[in-house]
Amino acid sequence: MKRVLVVGVGSIGERHLRCFAATGRARVSLCEVNPALRRTVAECYGVAEVYADLDAALAAGPEVVAVCTPAHLHVPMARAAVRAGAHVLVEKPLSTTPDGVDELLDEVERRHVVAAVAYVYRAHPALAAMHDALRAGRFGEPVQVVAVSGQHFPLYRPAYRTIYYNDRATGGGAVQDALTHVLNAAEWLVGPITRLTADVAHQVLNGVTVEDTAHVLTRHGTVMGSFSLNQHQAPNESTITVVCTRGTARFEFHNMRWRWATEPGGDWTDEPAGPLERDTLFIRQANAFLDAVEGTAAPLCTLADARQTLAVNLATLRSAERGGWETIPATLP
Repeated sequence: MKRVLVVGVGSIGERHLRCFAATGRARVSLCEVNPALRRTVAECYGVAEVYADLDAALAAGPEVVAVCTPAHLHVPMARAAVRAGAHVLVEKPLSTTPDGVDELLDEVERRHVVAAVAYVYRAHPALAAMHDALRAGRFGEPVQVVAVSGQHFPLYRPAYRTIYYNDRATGGGAVQDALTHVLNAAEWLVGPITRLTADVAHQVLNGVTVEDTAHVLTRHGTVMGSFSLNQHQAPNESTITVVCTRGTARFEFHNMRWRWATEPGGDWTDEPAGPLERDTLFIRQANAFLDAVEGTAAPLCTLADARQTLAVNLATLRSAERGGWETIPATLP
């Protein structure tokens, strides 16, 4: 049993706490500054070790720390955990600025701990199977990636007006909250984004001014990409299609499957992964991280991978503000 500390138990932190506990491999504790929330979550899940202060929580010696606070706090809190000797799983996105990211990577390497970022699409069995097929060259070389996603965000996060989402500085807006998942997944499938141009806008969501709709054109080296996402449509759907020289593969998050076609004008062949319960992907992610801590597997999404996606997030917002194409720098600016 690993001693796992969850820092921040809002919606996503509560889920991480619940899902680490569900692995049967973790004894969970929590750290939360909000007294009412701290008490409610501790009572709901029977958590005995409860802290209001991060220093006190780290002094208790957790082996694993899950950082689930608003994104602008991720890097300093992760560094504090690493300095305390803990392995660290950081919620996405890694941060909202480049500040301190390189120092965090250096600290992780120096102290020989495991660190990862919770891009949970990578825990989806259908996406993982499609990733493996693409990397094995089953459909030839990728030439195009097309992603289309949308959901009614208020249904899933009714408090969106009053949480981190209402401010880009804390990780809010469609780009850093939702599109970042899809961008990271696409980079996993076909390689890192090297150039992009973007258009984003606030179109529908009441009570906020951050963007709720985004369109991005990308280049992943020679691979061409396009991404369309909104947070206000009725259906909850997300697809990522990779067109290759000898076939096409498509991941359908909402249908819990991936599918492929190789014959011109032919039908799809489906490879289902379901049924998946609400917490399944997060339990798989928690187990995968514990496997990495135990040295039996690599992290699903390394800090370096997440650092690349952070650079893409920032370039997307810059392009939307300035217009034109942005080149993704080899190092964060």
